Amino acid sequence: MGATTIAGLVIAAIGILGGFTIEGGSVGSLINIPGFMIVVVGTLGATVVSFPPAMLKAIPTGYMRALKGGDNAEPQEMAKHLVEMADKARREGLLSLEEDAQNMEDPFAKKGLMLMIDGTDPEALRAILEIEIEGAAKRETEKSEVFKAGSGFAPTLGVLGAVMGLITVLGNLGGDVAALGHGIATAFVATFYGVGVANVILLPMAMKLKGIAAEEQAVREMVLEGILSIQAGDNPRIVREKLQSFLSPELRTSEDEEEAASAGRAAA
Repeated sequence: MGATTIAGLVIAAIGILGGFTIEGGSVGSLINIPGFMIVVVGTLGATVVSFPPAMLKAIPTGYMRALKGGDNAEPQEMAKHLVEMADKARREGLLSLEEDAQNMEDPFAKKGLMLMIDGTDPEALRAILEIEIEGAAKRETEKSEVFKAGSGFAPTLGVLGAVMGLITVLGNLGGDVAALGHGIATAFVATFYGVGVANVILLPMAMKLKGIAAEEQAVREMVLEGILSIQAGDNPRIVREKLQSFLSPELRTSEDEEEAASAGRAAA
């Protein structure tokens, strides 16, 4: 997922700057420190005013998260692992899964499995994990809202920067005409920064974070169903069919494919 984010940013930059160059523009003419400060620093300031400190701490981590992608395991791998644990639990009992649970990298799955092994009542287990799912979804939504708000401030501050530049230009109308034209062009660079930052960086990041949150929520819901099925002692085939329903068709595998993959891992 991180590769697609970076690739998208590169493609957008090539498209925008390449088109500008083909039209006869110079990339160097887009470098304007005052316009950059008005838009970027101004957007940051407006965002700081809009959100409490706890949410603002998520800005750098949210940005890196959008670039790298989510932390959850691949859903199809998680489904296979849960099916294997269901089979082991049927043969050896729930206590046999303690080592597997301790080795889980996904914190949500690890927590749910340990609660199950400790003998937590199924209804209480469901309630605890559902609260965990809802809380995580809310936190991730809040992170995306910070970037979404910034995408609204940036274009407006870009226009503000252009107006401020025009004020300076119009105040020197008696000067050289060439210098006047250059000043007007420079003034509109702020608008370029505002629209560009909003639509190429901030808004896509907000949408990316929402997408990551939705994917992780789906995986957590699948893990919840898998843990409850293991606790209920369901047949591994039933567990597999339940978990497969959480996966998109292209990620689903047949029982024969899973057995072949397991045999291959055992042989290796």
